[in-house]
Amino acid sequence: MTSRHAKPLPLSAEDRHSGASASLTSGHPAEEGAGSLTPAQAFDALYAFCAPALVRQAYLLTGRRERARAAVEEAFQLAWQRWPEVAHDRDPAGWVRATAYECALSPWHRFVPRNRVPDPPPDPADRALQQALLRLPPSYRRTLVLHDGVGLDLPETAAETEASTPAAANRLMHAREAVAACLPELADPAELHRRLVRLGATEGLGAAGPTAVRTAGERRTRFWTRSAIAFTVTVVGATALTLRTAPTHHLAPVSPGHAVQGVSSQGLLGPLPPGAFELRAKLRKEQAAGPERLVPKAG
Repeated sequence: MTSRHAKPLPLSAEDRHSGASASLTSGHPAEEGAGSLTPAQAFDALYAFCAPALVRQAYLLTGRRERARAAVEEAFQLAWQRWPEVAHDRDPAGWVRATAYECALSPWHRFVPRNRVPDPPPDPADRALQQALLRLPPSYRRTLVLHDGVGLDLPETAAETEASTPAAANRLMHAREAVAACLPELADPAELHRRLVRLGATEGLGAAGPTAVRTAGERRTRFWTRSAIAFTVTVVGATALTLRTAPTHHLAPVSPGHAVQGVSSQGLLGPLPPGAFELRAKLRKEQAAGPERLVPKAG
C-alpha cells in the first residue's frame, strides 16, 4: 500500500508484531522460512498484523465497538473459508480490509435497534468528529477513512471502493467539505488525518484471537454445508413422494348434474296411491340387506 501520511491508523504497542507478520502486507516478505508456514500459521500471522487496526477502522465507519469487532471477525472467517484465494492475492490485507468494510457498512445492520445508537468516545472533540462522520453517506465515509485515515492514494481508494478515480475524488472532496462545515479546524487534511487516528485509537477495541476466528469459520462452514445437504435431501424426498403418489393416468372430471327432462312432477309430493301402504308394510318386514332384496321369490 502507498502511505500518503506518516502513520496510517497505527497499531498500539501491544499490537505490534515481528517483521515476518508485517511482511504479509508491507510487500516485503521474509525470505527465510516463508514457505514453511502452514495455512493456519499464515492466517494467524495475517490476523495478528491486520485485525487490531481493522477494528479501529471499522469503528470509524460504524461508531460501534461491538459492530466493528463483529465485522472484522466475519471478514477473517470468510478469508479462512477462501484461504487459497486470499493467500495468493497480491494484497491479502487489502482483501480482508475490503471485506471488513463491506460487513461493517452492510445495510442489514440498520434493522438491529442497538446498532442505531453509536458508542461515543470520552473526549468531546472526538464525539463531534464521530457525529460528523456518521452523518456522511456510507460511500463518502468509506472513501474518507481509506484516503485520509488509512493513507491510500486516490487510485487505490477508487479501486477498493469499486469506483472510478474521478468519482472517488468527488466523494472525498464532498466528505471533507461536510466534515469541515461541522468542524472548521479539520479543513486541513493533515489535521483531519491526525484526528481520525486519535478517534480510531479509542481503547477497548480488541478482537477475538485467530484460533477462535478460525474455529468459528469452520463451524459456520459445517453448518451451511449440513444445511445445504438437508435441503437437498428434503427436495429429493418431496420429489420422490410426489412421483409415488401422483396419478399415472388422466381422470376425467365428473360432469355437472342436469335436470331430467320429460318427467311430470305432478303427484310426486302428493298422497300415496291405493295399495302403496300394503307394499310399504311388506317391504319393511323383509331383511334390510341381502340378495333377498334383489332376487324375486318364485311363485
